[in-house]
Amino acid sequence: MSAVSTFFATCPKGLESLLLQELSSLGLSNTKETVAGVYFEGSLEAGYRACLWSRLANKVLLQLDNCPCRNVNELYEQVKQIDWQQHLDLDNTFAIDFSGSLTGVKHSHFGALKSKDAIADYFTQRLGRRPNIDPKRPDVRINIRVHKGRLIISLDLSGESLHKRGYRQSGGRAPLKENLAAAILLRADWSGVASRGGVLLDPMCGSGTLLIEGALMMGNIAPGYLRKHWGFSYWKGHQSALWQQLIDEAKTLRNQALNREWPEMRGYDADPRAIDAANQNIQAAGLEGKVRVLRKELANFVKPTHLPIDTGLVITNPPYGERLGEESSLVHLYRNLGQTLKREFSGWQATLFTGNPELGKQMGIRSCKQYQLFNGAISSKVLNFKVEPEYFVESPYKSKQRESSNVGEELSAGAQMFANRLRKNYKPLQKWAQKNEISCYRIYDADMPEYCVAVDIYHDWVHVSEYAPPAKVDPDAAEKRLKEVVSAIPAVLGVHAEYVVLKQRLRQRGSKQYQRQDQRNELIEVKEGQATLLINLHDYLDTGLFLDHRPVRMDIAKRARGNRFLNLFCYTATASVHAALGGATFTDSVDLSSTYLSWADKNLALNGLSDSKHRTIRADVMEWIKTCDQQYDLILLDPPTFSNSKKMEGVLDIQRDHPELIKNTMKCLSKDGLLIFSNNHKKFILDEDLANEFKVENKTNWSLDKDFQRSKSIHQCWFVTHKN
Repeated sequence: MSAVSTFFATCPKGLESLLLQELSSLGLSNTKETVAGVYFEGSLEAGYRACLWSRLANKVLLQLDNCPCRNVNELYEQVKQIDWQQHLDLDNTFAIDFSGSLTGVKHSHFGALKSKDAIADYFTQRLGRRPNIDPKRPDVRINIRVHKGRLIISLDLSGESLHKRGYRQSGGRAPLKENLAAAILLRADWSGVASRGGVLLDPMCGSGTLLIEGALMMGNIAPGYLRKHWGFSYWKGHQSALWQQLIDEAKTLRNQALNREWPEMRGYDADPRAIDAANQNIQAAGLEGKVRVLRKELANFVKPTHLPIDTGLVITNPPYGERLGEESSLVHLYRNLGQTLKREFSGWQATLFTGNPELGKQMGIRSCKQYQLFNGAISSKVLNFKVEPEYFVESPYKSKQRESSNVGEELSAGAQMFANRLRKNYKPLQKWAQKNEISCYRIYDADMPEYCVAVDIYHDWVHVSEYAPPAKVDPDAAEKRLKEVVSAIPAVLGVHAEYVVLKQRLRQRGSKQYQRQDQRNELIEVKEGQATLLINLHDYLDTGLFLDHRPVRMDIAKRARGNRFLNLFCYTATASVHAALGGATFTDSVDLSSTYLSWADKNLALNGLSDSKHRTIRADVMEWIKTCDQQYDLILLDPPTFSNSKKMEGVLDIQRDHPELIKNTMKCLSKDGLLIFSNNHKKFILDEDLANEFKVENKTNWSLDKDFQRSKSIHQCWFVTHKN
């Protein structure tokens, strides 16, 4: 072998230019970028240095020959003419990696077989026997590639792929390969941030790969230092003294880095299994005290207080909806992350790596740079953000700004009468709502028999539900009064008519219970306490948020800390969001409607709440509760009055079925737990026998806020606990 050799460092697709820069920075000469890798020249030390220090390469190949090759016979002869006794002994094992196309070679396995035969015949003819094959971990691995009529024969100096650093003890769900993580950090300019004293944070860290690679970069620690096995270890040309010299240099630099103070890198994940995996990997990498991971929901992601300076990089590889149906919820996860960045990390840099760049657009921050990389076969992007106001964009889910009404037409006598009543209701309720930071509330509920509607304010929107008029009412008269309502609302509330949504409320049974009213799929964000919730004002009879249950939800938020919460007939899981944000240990939300559970997933994601702690369960509650073996400390049971969905085994009649339902639910309630039972059946009567078995307290009056106290029959509510 000559003093100057040709090497080829392979890398994942998309990393070629970065690898070229890296190898040049290592002092390697005559670098040349090509498809899937970079050529360079130098002594054996150059090849060793690339193996030890490259953060991006998969393999480092030492080229033995590069010659023309037209068919399988020439392949055999060219491989056989190499002096293999310079590279391996009879007692060594070897393996062949073959790639490329060639006349007479139908697949790579056949090409590898012919190459193996050539090496075996070389030894048999000279020494009477041949080395053995070991495809899994051979002593020497030989790489043979045919490309555009040329045959390149190389020794694989790396052995296993260089992305296997030696610190990964556990993976978790779809972990990033280490060299891809390094590439993401390079594209995020982590080196620049680190040089300015910035810190690295990952709010969805998984098994910690980005954090560990970031620490190795920051400390200038050789990524290959911990590897125990190399492709050159049993190669006859291996210069062990030279290799040991490089290892000793790397050890000195590593020790210097670990003894140096730097800002502790932090990672968070809601999944305890991910945190366990990350801790194992951090410990194996020797980075305890440099990298720290904690179990935390995205909802609780804030700027740490340990930072020496207020600058850094937030970097993460969030999920991007590989499975059907995931993307609709992940939209709101990305929304939450963007809101958190704007609220907590102004002036910082942020980087997302995602296989679905469209989700990145939901961040509410315009990316300043984008780079394409491949995560396996998935085309992905590195999205870089500057968390500065000039890059902020308005969310499509944000409530529209209220505009003053420009309606100039004079109100009719009937419309004026309705306007007067609406104004009388609105003035004190508006003051009450502002004082209590309530943005969604009812201001009118059939207060005058002639105008049988409910009027609700949702931030800057007004939702009007017309109750179906009795048969004796003239339809023309009902239509006239409805027009009077619609004309009066803009004049009283100062909202443009386009922000007034009108729906007719018909009594619905069976399959019509969940019938769509429209097909807009327009979701709007509203605030309730510390929760951000999604409503749909057009498509369904209800909006996704029962305003009359507000006190119950707010009370659940106060009670939830450290408690296990169950939400039965969860609807859109708004109560579960409040429980989770209130500090519930975990929440389970059960409903039979896939539509509502999908909506629930969106609500949870929008608030940064993960499915590892907050599950949605599609099931018939009546049957599910019978077999539930989990104990809960706080349960909300809010069933419909009647349901005969085809998905159910039977028919639910709450007046008839509530004793059995409550008794089965109480079996899942812990000894000191609380069951909140409510329903909207106006003529409902609670079974008196329940009080013989449980402690039952009527909380209906308590559960009605000021905006519903004039409509006391809208729902009933009880607290149910075990007797001591």
